[in-house]
Amino acid sequence: MTQPWAAPSATAPVRATVAVPGSKSITNRALLLAALSDGGGTLTGALRSRDSRLMIDALQALGVPVSDAGDGGDQVIVAAHRGLRGPARVDCGLAGTVMRFVPPAAAIADGDIHFDGDARARERPMRTVLDALRALGTDIDGDALPFTLHGKGGLPGGAVTIDASASSQFVSGLLLAGARYEAGVTVHHRDTTAGKPVPSLPHIDMTVRMLRDAGVTVDDSEPNTWRVEPGPIAAREWAVEPDLSNATPFLAAAAATGGSVTVPGWPENTTQPGDAFGEIASRMGCTVTRDAAGLTVHGPDQLQGIDVDLRDVGELTPTVAALAVLAHSPSVLRGIAHLRGHETDRLAALVTEINALGGGATETEDGLEIRPKPLHAGLWHAYADHRMATAGAIVGLAVPGMEVDDIATTAKTLPDFPAMWADMLSDER
Repeated sequence: MTQPWAAPSATAPVRATVAVPGSKSITNRALLLAALSDGGGTLTGALRSRDSRLMIDALQALGVPVSDAGDGGDQVIVAAHRGLRGPARVDCGLAGTVMRFVPPAAAIADGDIHFDGDARARERPMRTVLDALRALGTDIDGDALPFTLHGKGGLPGGAVTIDASASSQFVSGLLLAGARYEAGVTVHHRDTTAGKPVPSLPHIDMTVRMLRDAGVTVDDSEPNTWRVEPGPIAAREWAVEPDLSNATPFLAAAAATGGSVTVPGWPENTTQPGDAFGEIASRMGCTVTRDAAGLTVHGPDQLQGIDVDLRDVGELTPTVAALAVLAHSPSVLRGIAHLRGHETDRLAALVTEINALGGGATETEDGLEIRPKPLHAGLWHAYADHRMATAGAIVGLAVPGMEVDDIATTAKTLPDFPAMWADMLSDER
């Protein structure tokens, strides 16, 4: 057990410039594409966190030579190799990009590959991607972590229909490896129960863009259908953008305190869901500017509640919910039923923690309703979920005496969040 982290309260409007490390989503996709390419690749600006380390370890276990550039920086090199191979053991930790992206790639390896992960990872939905791989020609023992994939050195591929309403990662995982299947892959999404769409579509757009950047032919012109043609994946240099979702807690600090926070290097065009935070913050009363310095959020005197559909940007929910708790009017967050299957059940976790502080939050069928009430100090539980931990830090800015039980879980995607948070607050003036 670690000691609870005393969440700093803001004694003045937060005013800071915060540089955030590279995108986890882009880093792990680029690592996998480099591993599946004919000549490897180089990543500049790569995230160095638990999730990216788990991806690197997984690829190394499958025989892929992955190394640092040697200068202690953020460059990672994937060297050319003779293909993925087993036998191997892969630790997925709690990384969805590892547990759902690596098995479709490992299906072209030769040998048995055993997958396992953290206790919570064993509860996360996996059957969709495992059944899809079975339909495409893979032998797998198990329907969730832990499971064993029996690689045959290749995969016939072809068309498969899945229900991806629980996670866009089911689609992305199949697409990323699909060019290496003999017939490529065609993925159809069909939810036979309620007609629910695929959530977090920007993440699939990111996958498609990166595949095309690597020379892969992808057809996404038909709704709910993605076709990847078989063929080589080009070796290339990948420039990793800052992680915009990881930037949002820092921008939220400006919104929560009436301050001003700038994140430099904000891309002009991106498929990252975190890019949507600017519009959300604006609707909550913030002034948002984008210029050569980056993206800046200026907080208002009073935050406004919001009625918003977060289906495509569900990972922003804990940050938006934390701001909604501090707003002066109610909020409704919609389209996020799929968050019940994330690192934790984020909807239940947010309701529990908000209400434990005296707030008013209830679950709906597909989201949350939040009614601002006076809050008191207490212990905010992170549930081994990095975004729950940062949400607690945001609330703590306005509620003196708050603690977060496991701030170390932020290392999943942010190498040293507590130090970054402290540095941001040290700049307040």
